[in-house]
Amino acid sequence: MIITIVSFKGGVGKTTTAIHLAAYLQKSGKTVLLDGDLNRSATAWAARGNDSLPFTVVDEQLGFTANDARHAVIDTAARPAPAVLKALATKVDLIIIPTTTDGLSLDALAKTVEALREVDADKFRVLLTMVPPRPARDGDIARAAFEEAGLPLFKGSIRLLKSFKTAGTQGVLVSDVKDPRASLGWDDYAEVGAELKKFAKR
Repeated sequence: MIITIVSFKGGVGKTTTAIHLAAYLQKSGKTVLLDGDLNRSATAWAARGNDSLPFTVVDEQLGFTANDARHAVIDTAARPAPAVLKALATKVDLIIIPTTTDGLSLDALAKTVEALREVDADKFRVLLTMVPPRPARDGDIARAAFEEAGLPLFKGSIRLLKSFKTAGTQGVLVSDVKDPRASLGWDDYAEVGAELKKFAKR
């Protein structure tokens, strides 16, 4: 399976999503994360943890090293050019667009979807990230709006947890963070990963 994480806005959990979905996919076969972010955020994440992540992170320009991998996850640069989007659309199984529920992120999501449709990319799905805990209804409101707009959406979503920030700082998976709620973050990504597998079987 080849998936790519795309967003026109930073701070929506793009690299966090790439890291944790790569870890989930690694459980079913060798997985490589291709770091195409100009900041090389995934590479820096792995380095902070002394490369203890359960998969390999490589520069996207060394994509040939992924030839023997069963799965590949591509962490793209923010606001990729139309030519890049078009190339991705023809090569990947799914484009994942992470978005938070704030107004600026939703505006960026709309622009991302528009750019994908302009290059006839239809294999994409929106992932709600950093969803505030109940009783806040931000996640429910955003989900209802996406469904009304006819946007393809993961059933699962990623809750707002400080453990994700700690994981990035330590260079580990959220499941390795010493916090009683950290496992909830991994559970969220595992649910999304299970959806990915179902999508791949279609």
